[in-house]
Amino acid sequence: MKEEIIIAGFGGQGVLSMGKIVAYSGVMQNQEVSWMPSYGPEMRGGTANVTVIISDNRISSPIVHECDTAIILNQQSLDKFESLVKPGGILLFDPNGIINPPTRTDINIYTIEGAEEAAKMGNPRTFNMIVLGAYLKLKPIIKDNNVEKGLKKSLPQRHHALIPMNLEAINVGREKVKEYKL
Repeated sequence: MKEEIIIAGFGGQGVLSMGKIVAYSGVMQNQEVSWMPSYGPEMRGGTANVTVIISDNRISSPIVHECDTAIILNQQSLDKFESLVKPGGILLFDPNGIINPPTRTDINIYTIEGAEEAAKMGNPRTFNMIVLGAYLKLKPIIKDNNVEKGLKKSLPQRHHALIPMNLEAINVGREKVKEYKL
């Protein structure tokens, strides 16, 4: 198994931390992992993306020219990364702020109303975990206990009290992900 993922959006949406949690969760599952962040000098409000590769075998390069899954959280990222999804791959996006939705017919497209669901949960910071839950519903490549271990490893100790809320947000994402019809 080899899964190449691009997660992209604005800085401050939890793009890099979502990628880090996926990467640590893969490590907890004894898989080979690559995590390569990319962000502009603006950080919060600027664009950010991260490439994560999880594999049963050694990873020869962290650079991805095509991905199995793209998780897209803003229009600029959709414009940039939609074309990189392999035919038959998955594009998961939050439609909040997307003006021109995806148009490809050779990939599987799904939506998750992450911002809306986070508002319903009363904590906008759960946004990225809701999106992660949607992804894990579509591609259950990581076992739940390893996701929890990945959260513990990637979050500072002072934030460990938030892990139950993050796990709840992941479950919300699993429940609310929908197939997108062109």
